[in-house]
Amino acid sequence: MPKRLIALLLFLTVASISGLIANQGVLFCVLTLFIVVAVAGKQKTGLLMLRLYTVLQLMLVSMLPVMLHEPDNLANGPSSFDLGAWQGKLPDWLIFSVLIVIALLQVWIAFTPKVSAYCSTKVNMNIMS
Repeated sequence: MPKRLIALLLFLTVASISGLIANQGVLFCVLTLFIVVAVAGKQKTGLLMLRLYTVLQLMLVSMLPVMLHEPDNLANGPSSFDLGAWQGKLPDWLIFSVLIVIALLQVWIAFTPKVSAYCSTKVNMNIMS
């Protein structure tokens, strides 16, 4: 398995498990875990779903600044976060930039030739087999 793909699958697994623990987007997290299992099982369908997932995620993250823009409310957006007892404040443009860069890295990893070569060429739409 390519190292980049291992890193991407670990990132998606950690993000999904943390979403399940926080009870945020449970169905979305379970779907992500199924995609991880399918890709780890060398399923071509898992690779296709991973590619679609990353492209849709990039489109959504790229649209976040437009969707959250409210000229009347300047305090809108993910500008503050809690990390344990420490509360941080960052500018919105920095948070959006980091999210877009992470999404770009995911798309780049999903479309690399080594990742394509890892999955078998047989298209099987049954991700559970």
